[in-house]
Amino acid sequence: MKKETILANSLQLPNGIIIKNRFFKAALSENLAQEDNNPTMSLVTLYETWANGGAGLVMTGNVMVDRNALGEPGNVVVDDETNLDLLKKWAKAGTKNGTHLWMQLNHPGKQSPKAVSRQPVAPSAIPLTGNLGNFFNHPRALSETEIKEIIKRFGNAARIAKKAGFTGVQIHGAHGYLINQFLSSHHNQRTDKWGGSLDNRMRFLIKTYYEIRKQVGEKFPIGLKLNSADFQRGGFTEEESMQVLQKMSDVGIDLIEISGGNYENPKMFIANTSERTKKREAYFLDYADKARKIISTPLVVTGGFHSEEGMIEAIASGAIDMVGIGKAFALVPDLPNQIFQGKYKTIQIKPIRTGVKWIDSKAAVLEIGWYEQQLERMSKAKHPNPNYSVWLSLMKYMMANGLSVFQKRRG
Repeated sequence: MKKETILANSLQLPNGIIIKNRFFKAALSENLAQEDNNPTMSLVTLYETWANGGAGLVMTGNVMVDRNALGEPGNVVVDDETNLDLLKKWAKAGTKNGTHLWMQLNHPGKQSPKAVSRQPVAPSAIPLTGNLGNFFNHPRALSETEIKEIIKRFGNAARIAKKAGFTGVQIHGAHGYLINQFLSSHHNQRTDKWGGSLDNRMRFLIKTYYEIRKQVGEKFPIGLKLNSADFQRGGFTEEESMQVLQKMSDVGIDLIEISGGNYENPKMFIANTSERTKKREAYFLDYADKARKIISTPLVVTGGFHSEEGMIEAIASGAIDMVGIGKAFALVPDLPNQIFQGKYKTIQIKPIRTGVKWIDSKAAVLEIGWYEQQLERMSKAKHPNPNYSVWLSLMKYMMANGLSVFQKRRG
């Protein structure tokens, strides 16, 4: 007998599409593509696991729109219909039990590691800084012709996703990737129509949305992942984020997921330890409260949720419409079903650390690598192992990649 809970309520998107419940499996980097960046049967097994676990909407990890622009070596790339049959198998497995499976579409811009990109591209020729800055080559500025080509690539990938049977797509506009780079006045110092004012800086995102909409039609869901802020001097601010939210709501985006930070200041990996955040669990709920006052577009906040009570309170408050969960789904793939059946025990997400300072200074790298190995286990129809040693995880990656493991692990 199923437990009565607000989390089981369906959600109707502005375009009329129904999502069966309020659980949103956020994007997690799988690193399961073939060497040529094509999809694999491992992805089919992994996403069938989540579809059987009860989530209403499952988001894929980064799918790149350009084979020459990777965020990491193991990214899937969708740039033509060569792998349509395997994409169909992936979509069929991930949409079992009435689950929505959306493809997250992305271009890394200058966040393409040295291991895979000799000269990445960006809005402006401004290098990355911070602890991970040395892992990326200096970028060159995109020409207007190249900008228009990338926009078309987003639309083409979305069209293929729809043809394969995915039930929606998400534009990745957060975490310092290309769209976020265009939005940031720190990373975008262009003087043409693609830079300068916020209206100009958001032009790339808006044109990308319209190109996707043109290729998939009015009823196919298009979501957006957006930073609440970059938390970087001279970068994308909360005030600017609110203006972009308003504009994207006006043009017709169907669902907005809120995150924050980039790889120069990785708020998406570092837990917010303020008392208010501890009480409400999720990292960006205060931002969602403000956003709810200016838009009616359904909102998702990802990061921090671990207790059933915290999830229920967030939905009941009206601040958000879906609960975004990432790491917990890598450890408890049937988390929604456990809640519906009254069996869920609050999961404690522990930091992945070695205890060695110089290694732990790359905490984001350790986290992504360790969690990717959990996904790899699930892709082989094995259960996750919450007690898996971080040292064994690190050794496995170093055996496969040498010391360059610290360059390659992105998410």
